[in-house]
Amino acid sequence: MAGDRRVAIVGMGGSFPGGNYLDQFRQKLFAGESLIRDWDEAKAHGKNIRSQICGFITEAEMDIEAIYSTISPNYPETFIDHLGRIPDANLSTADVGSIWAMLGTQEAIKQAGWSKEETESEQTGVVMGSGSAGHSILRNAWHNFFELKQKTRLAGSHTVDRTMVYREAANVACFIKNKGVVEAIGSACATGLGNVGYAYRLIKFGIQDRIVAGGVEPTSLETFIGFDAMQVLSKGFSAGESSRPFDEDRNGFVCSFGCGIVALEEYESAKARGAKILAVIDDYYNNSDGDGNMFFPSFDGQKRLWKGLFGDKPFKADVVKVHGTSTPVGDAVELLSVVDIMGEEGYHISAPKSQFGHTLGAAGAVELISAVMMLEEQKVLPCLNSVNLDTELADYQQEQDWTGPKKSLAAYRHLISPDVISKEINTIVCLNYGFGGTNSAMTISRDI
Repeated sequence: MAGDRRVAIVGMGGSFPGGNYLDQFRQKLFAGESLIRDWDEAKAHGKNIRSQICGFITEAEMDIEAIYSTISPNYPETFIDHLGRIPDANLSTADVGSIWAMLGTQEAIKQAGWSKEETESEQTGVVMGSGSAGHSILRNAWHNFFELKQKTRLAGSHTVDRTMVYREAANVACFIKNKGVVEAIGSACATGLGNVGYAYRLIKFGIQDRIVAGGVEPTSLETFIGFDAMQVLSKGFSAGESSRPFDEDRNGFVCSFGCGIVALEEYESAKARGAKILAVIDDYYNNSDGDGNMFFPSFDGQKRLWKGLFGDKPFKADVVKVHGTSTPVGDAVELLSVVDIMGEEGYHISAPKSQFGHTLGAAGAVELISAVMMLEEQKVLPCLNSVNLDTELADYQQEQDWTGPKKSLAAYRHLISPDVISKEINTIVCLNYGFGGTNSAMTISRDI
């Protein structure tokens, strides 16, 4: 029956904060390391930028090099892949995030074991997006035209395709030559999980058999200063201590960058060909807060998200992978909504952003990959720097119409570990939220 098909994750890849490939990323995460660093590009602007730490990625760390125009200052005309993984023609239409997406897709397809014929099939799709524009390309193109008064052709003949909304999906589709769906969904910080969730539905309902899906956020000073101007970024801590979900001294998130790509396949097909199934996607649900608030998290919206995911079915997860940004209000509302649904015992909470910051449009996909790794390793990733939790009730908990838990965050200390924990893990819930009240939730489990 339509909608009854199961979906497996059979491959993963990407470019991760700190300049890490997939294997390095795994190793450092489960060693409990922080991938956040001081960012010289931000420091170069002195006090004009409040926050100066980031989970950034340099081009050299991904073995690529920008080739700058000789007639338009600071314009990256194209890139060189020093490992020869991507043809020059594909590099010429890509910004750095699209290059990450192509590399991550290549890695995920290789792990999935798809043949050339399967990859190029009408039953193979591409669904991936990002949270922002191709700023590194746009910055120089517009500067050259508006400030330096140069001709439009000096803005670069590939400005459009290197900066358009669905540039990652388009570049990946041209790279792998698939003949199925090619789409991009943008939903702020829920983008990564939203694209994977949409891809899951396309397979579940029989529209595609295989999809590479995920989220991207290319290293960009424009994105960084935009959030810095909002005064929502962490400050006052060393790089490794700056991302601190649920800690009482949290004062903002760490702006980071990265790319996460997963290869999804209809379960029976993957099983029949002997593919290694990394995880099974059990369900996905997304909704809107509906309260008209662009930024403030909604306890009601998050409760309805859980309701949509599980309905009236009894359910217990071993781990809840939270959005956990380190913002004062966001963390509190999220923890209280988790406890309201899951209770106070029997599971752990993991906040991967504590290790690598908030990768924005890539967050949901990068964190889904970290959740799959938790299933594989049978270990819970930590909430680094979660030293002391709030001992006082939040203001909204004291309002007459509050229907959620009436204990302070400190009462749930036992659910949140600053260290890696080994335990049996069969099921994980992944949560991500974004500006405009968009919420996404996915459950994944081991294939047992």
